[in-house]
Amino acid sequence: MGVPAFFRWLSRKYPSIIVNCVEEKPKECNGVKIPVDASKPNPNDVEFDNLYLDMNGIIHPCTHPEDKPAPKNEDEMMVAIFEYIDRLFSIVRPRRLLYMAIDGVAPRAKMNQQRSRRFRASKEGMEAAVEKQRVREEILAKGGFLPPEEIKERFDSNCITPGTEFMDNLAKCLRYYIADRLNNDPGWKNLTVILSDASAPGEGEHKIMDYIRRQRAQPNHDPNTHHCLCGADADLIMLGLATHEPNFTIIREEFKPNKPKPCGLCNQFGHEVKDCEGLPREKKGKHDELADSLPCAEGEFIFLRLNVLREYLERELTMASLPFTFDVERSIDDWVFMCFFVGNDFLPHLPSLEIREGAIDRLVNIYKNVVHKTGGYLTESGYVNLQRVQMIMLAVGEVEDSIFKKRKDDEDSFRRRQKEKRKRMKRDQPAFTPTGILTPHALGSRNSPGSQVANNPRQAAYEMRMQNNSSPSVSPNTSFTSDGSPSPIGGIKRKAEDSDSEPEPEDNVRLWEAGWKQRYYKNKFDVDAADEKFRRKVVQSYVEGLCWVLRYYYQGCASWKWYYPFHYAPFASDFEGIADMPSDFEKGTKPFKPLEQLMGVFPAASGNFLPPSWRKLMSDPDSSIIDFYPEDFAIDLNGKKYAWQGVALLPFVDERRLRAALEEVYPDLTPEETRRNSLGGDVLFVGKHHPLHDFILELYQTGSTEPVDVPPELCHGIQGKFSLDEEAVLPDQIVCSPVPMLRDLTQNTVVSINFKDPQFGEDYIFKAVMLPGARKPAAVLKPHDWEKSSNGRQWKPQLGFNRDRRPVHLDQAAFRTLGHVMPRGSGTGIYSNAAPPPGTYQGNLYRPLLRGQAQIPKLMSNMRPQDSWRGPPPLFQQQRFDRGVGAEPLLPWNRMLQTQNAAFQPNQYQMLAGPGGYPPRRDDRGGRQGYPREGRKYPLPPPSGRYNWN
Repeated sequence: MGVPAFFRWLSRKYPSIIVNCVEEKPKECNGVKIPVDASKPNPNDVEFDNLYLDMNGIIHPCTHPEDKPAPKNEDEMMVAIFEYIDRLFSIVRPRRLLYMAIDGVAPRAKMNQQRSRRFRASKEGMEAAVEKQRVREEILAKGGFLPPEEIKERFDSNCITPGTEFMDNLAKCLRYYIADRLNNDPGWKNLTVILSDASAPGEGEHKIMDYIRRQRAQPNHDPNTHHCLCGADADLIMLGLATHEPNFTIIREEFKPNKPKPCGLCNQFGHEVKDCEGLPREKKGKHDELADSLPCAEGEFIFLRLNVLREYLERELTMASLPFTFDVERSIDDWVFMCFFVGNDFLPHLPSLEIREGAIDRLVNIYKNVVHKTGGYLTESGYVNLQRVQMIMLAVGEVEDSIFKKRKDDEDSFRRRQKEKRKRMKRDQPAFTPTGILTPHALGSRNSPGSQVANNPRQAAYEMRMQNNSSPSVSPNTSFTSDGSPSPIGGIKRKAEDSDSEPEPEDNVRLWEAGWKQRYYKNKFDVDAADEKFRRKVVQSYVEGLCWVLRYYYQGCASWKWYYPFHYAPFASDFEGIADMPSDFEKGTKPFKPLEQLMGVFPAASGNFLPPSWRKLMSDPDSSIIDFYPEDFAIDLNGKKYAWQGVALLPFVDERRLRAALEEVYPDLTPEETRRNSLGGDVLFVGKHHPLHDFILELYQTGSTEPVDVPPELCHGIQGKFSLDEEAVLPDQIVCSPVPMLRDLTQNTVVSINFKDPQFGEDYIFKAVMLPGARKPAAVLKPHDWEKSSNGRQWKPQLGFNRDRRPVHLDQAAFRTLGHVMPRGSGTGIYSNAAPPPGTYQGNLYRPLLRGQAQIPKLMSNMRPQDSWRGPPPLFQQQRFDRGVGAEPLLPWNRMLQTQNAAFQPNQYQMLAGPGGYPPRRDDRGGRQGYPREGRKYPLPPPSGRYNWN
């Protein structure tokens, strides 16, 4: 399903699930970056136990961001990823586990979507480059101004796929990052960290769910663990509900549509490449000092509280007078299953079900009306009752015709409104708009940076009059062409491209007219609708897909080989007689190897990530699989308006033919390529303060070759198997930095080891129930939260998890005090007469005291500790010292912490920080003073109460 569409629908229907994050920002003191101390209590008034990172949702925006300049090289990309993780960690502050999962080799069902995305991205990239060059030549031929074209290698995001050198280097960088943080960050002190890199098969989010499922099945699992999962995919919400954990929260970056993007030619905002006119760039600032700044702010994060979504669903799905006992857990599973019909990563959505048309609400209403006849729920622990599903789908099929007709009426009505709007805007547009120094400005903005000031107003007005007089005069009755120039006498017939209506893609199916089913199967499948055998084959494949997807969400991958072999879905009215269809899958299937997957999903344009003999199979005309890699392919809009919404008509990869072709080139692999082509597993990291540290060290000292059980009493109930890692991070061994701008860790105390989840038989069923001992969270929703309307007011999510949090504000006495102390001259500082910018007061809006309120005698006396006013950081008088010399800094901060653990003390105020808060690497690797100059620069916190240092 489309991520923006589903999230938009979910947030509008269930608004209270969203909570704005309270985020503390790092300070800077005398050029030293002081990171946030994550060992202190969470300012969001909640404490999380486990944080899971779906890393691909972090890697993509850090390597090729859309709203800021892209990193210049791979090293900057890695540092950007580190900073992003740091920011997430400082918000969530997990106390037990950090699980980082990168997408590995995906099931065959997912590879079809990956193949479509990568072929489409390659095609769109080449088309955009051609269009950009064409527009550039046209502008320069007309005398336009464009900055010189930068000669740089375009970053191919297709390299973010298992098996490439980029992903292998990323795994090495993350190992270094984890070791650095466990050595130097107090917030990571007692944390268990698990890294599942791209060599471990499975999608990132499903590796996380598989870990949670297997730990839930262990007797030592804490049923009240508070989970927090980071990711932007819509299916994370379904996966979180499928765990049946009472405390599950999703953190994601707030989705803000229509973010401004610079033109690819002139790097100016406000237009796209096709609309570029090659105009000179306007000066930004008095001395053009703002020329390189982008008009965008750092993205904000939000929490999605699944326990509140469960409250909503429990109220919505509760039904009276049922012939069976109502079970909210089973009804939530049915709701998750019904969401699959509107689309997912493995199946196309049914033609009659669109999220924006309220398809999920329609399914829920039909479900509640039919469930009395079904005699039970649709699903149980990931297995589908097809006989009951058939009743639901046939009920949808009865209203398919009316759905198609209403869709057509809505589209026609929307076009009419848009046409009237364009006419109204054209009619209201002024005949003449002054430009240059006489351009209209908003009130109070004439003196803003970038506004033009006339040095000689008389001369400017004279030039404008002469310019107007030189243009041909027109009479009031003169007709105009579409570009505003006067047309010849008598007028001309308006061309089709000058009309107000936009060209619509041709729709040969016409679902709103009689005979739509026959036309659909003829156009989409090239078969006659009367071919009942073929229609049943399509329906059976789709039913298998529904069973596979649900089992994938609740039990794990049922088959690595299965996939849906069609580009389109059947109709709901075709789901007749599905109760007898088999839904079993082949057992014992294995995933592809990384390089094999690259051959299955990459276009020939991305063949440079493959070995030479392998890439030749993609381009050689005599290759036996050359038909898998078409240079061009059709995109069926399928009733949509834009190409990115259409269906890429690519041939499906035949696994047997692919493997047969690769057998001939396997001997050409180098040892390094063979290593990257092997499947790996998870790695667990702990620091020296963790109870598991000494246990793991003993395993390495004894040289144990057999897997060893993880002692759950030393690791918050985590169970599994340990085995020695050949590339382990070990204490007293240097951890080399794979990023040249970051320094090696010369005094490492972290240890790593291979970790494997508890194993179960193929026939084992993980029960989709709430575990015994789980405490249901206190109800959050109030009676007014059930109201669908907000009385015309825009919904504003609360800040943090405490509903009674009081907003921070300054009373009148505080404003008078600031007025006496701070200068009022230019009005451009922090304490100017204008309202302070967002972020001046952490996490709260500027709100002065209202008239009639009682004044608070002390300045800012009503503030909570975590909401305190954040002004400029204090100026500490820093003293550098070296532990080897023996000189201790005479700072009260250090004297206060003498009784605490000294492992982190040498890292205070020692040297300027490098990129991302990391210490810069020296050119001369010799002569370093060792550990005191490794780590990150921050002051040690005072005891926080709950999390002691001892």
